[in-house]
Amino acid sequence: MQPLFRNLSGAGVILAGLALASPLLAQQPADPSALPHELSPWSMFLAADIVVKTVMTGLAFASLVTWTVFIAKSVELTHARHQLSRSLAQIRDASTLTEAQSAAGGNRNVLSALLAAAVHEAKLSSGLSSDGGIKERAASRFSEITRANARAIRRGTGLLATIGSTSPFVGLFGTVWGIMNSFIGISKSQTTNLAVVAPGIAEALLATAIGLVAAIPAVIIYNHFSRVTKSYLDLVARATGAAARLLSRDLDRRYGGGSAGAVE
Repeated sequence: MQPLFRNLSGAGVILAGLALASPLLAQQPADPSALPHELSPWSMFLAADIVVKTVMTGLAFASLVTWTVFIAKSVELTHARHQLSRSLAQIRDASTLTEAQSAAGGNRNVLSALLAAAVHEAKLSSGLSSDGGIKERAASRFSEITRANARAIRRGTGLLATIGSTSPFVGLFGTVWGIMNSFIGISKSQTTNLAVVAPGIAEALLATAIGLVAAIPAVIIYNHFSRVTKSYLDLVARATGAAARLLSRDLDRRYGGGSAGAVE
């Protein structure tokens, strides 16, 4: 997410140029009737150019999307981790796949899908004389399930990365456009007083501020979800290992002559 910080140099160049131009802009007296009565963020938004307004509105919507994704993914990840941790604890003492499914009950999570895949593969391969191929085919099923689960749990976080990396640039575009219009207004009004042109420049700079307000939380939330998702995927790996061990025990019982608790 380094572009978030590198693009600030563009805004610095603009501000430096304005600082150098300020003595010239302050030479002429201001017309009191032309000065704004209020410079609140809302009044600056209402007075901004249509392009700058569009940029600000888009950035505000991006910020809303960021917090919506944060709330939704927080609930989803918390629920998924709790369910999977509880299911792993429930099957800790199970010695067969059938016992594990009974112990897990009606919990619908990645572990229940892994157990069901192991049972299904064992039944489909019941007439074969070797367990090596069964384990290989079961591992293939496990891999498909875990990849699908990882894709589902990461859904939405890519949007945060996009918002975090592009919002500052979009805000900077609005600032450049607004300052350009301010200087066009200077040439039309034939006044270089800073008090007259400052409101337009402030409206333009507001776009960069909103861009940062949208980008910074998106970057922080994206990094947070990256850490939480990694922790959840570690639990999924534990669930995969548990299902593979249970399948291996059942196959050893089947080919070793044991029958108690084996997959039927």
